[in-house]
Amino acid sequence: MRAITQKSFGTPDVRVPTETDRPVPLAGDVLVRVHAASVNPVDAHVRAGALPLLGEPPFVLGWDVSGVVEEVVPGVTRFEVGDEVFGMPLFPRPAGAYAEYVAAPSRHFVRKPAGLDHVRAAALPLAGLTAWQALVDTAGLREGQRVLVHGAGGGVGHLAVQIAKARGAEVLATASAAKHDFVRSLGADHVIDYAAGDFAAGLSGIDVVLDGIGGGYGQRSLPMLAEDGLLITLVERGSAELTAAAAAAGRRFTGLTVEPDHVGLAALAELADQGRLRPHVQHVLPLEEAARAHELIESRGTRGKIVLTV
Repeated sequence: MRAITQKSFGTPDVRVPTETDRPVPLAGDVLVRVHAASVNPVDAHVRAGALPLLGEPPFVLGWDVSGVVEEVVPGVTRFEVGDEVFGMPLFPRPAGAYAEYVAAPSRHFVRKPAGLDHVRAAALPLAGLTAWQALVDTAGLREGQRVLVHGAGGGVGHLAVQIAKARGAEVLATASAAKHDFVRSLGADHVIDYAAGDFAAGLSGIDVVLDGIGGGYGQRSLPMLAEDGLLITLVERGSAELTAAAAAAGRRFTGLTVEPDHVGLAALAELADQGRLRPHVQHVLPLEEAARAHELIESRGTRGKIVLTV
């Protein structure tokens, strides 16, 4: 099969098209013919060697998949050959999504939303599950609460805004000025230009802050939280400093790492089918241009997601 392999850590051009063996599904697995795979910031960190999730190269990157079931191992009852599925298999273990085929546990996939093509379905799993597990599973976000989403124009952020609105929350969002119209179109009630001054000025009574930026955003967000408010970070998960600062302020703090979850995926699919959740894909590139996709994601200017077609 075709795949994008790297044999060393480094810049985006270490990723090269190769021919490799098709994966063999194990007990409980399905083999999925990949139609599209999305690119996430974690992919670039692993490629560069900054995040050693997969050990030493060679390896095939990627976790987000949308495609068609090609083979079902006897005993798997959730899918049949020909079913259209999407998921985030095996994260943070190797899934090898930048390839023509992926083999992974059947419960790491759900049926693709009928209203999304493979490109948009592939854009949803990792970023969508991150937002869902933060806002719903961890924060228990409910109607009438106030949530602040940092980096609302990015992959996780643009889906978090929509999920929060679907839960009935009032949504505040930080984004660059160039993304304000886009973030408003997602349903954000208030959009703040983080580069125009202190984003925290005048803000208070926030029930949940979702921080996917880091670099001091979490610390600066604590004073705006309501009593017993919750700061969730995706980037400073083990920060002793933030833990201590939140405790001293009488606020809650937690870090989150996304997990494969077919229940959460099914909830995202339901929202998509209802028209309440729409992944935005700014760039669609062929698999062979994975290096270019990494250049784009490292530019940090993308609205929504970048997707590779296979």
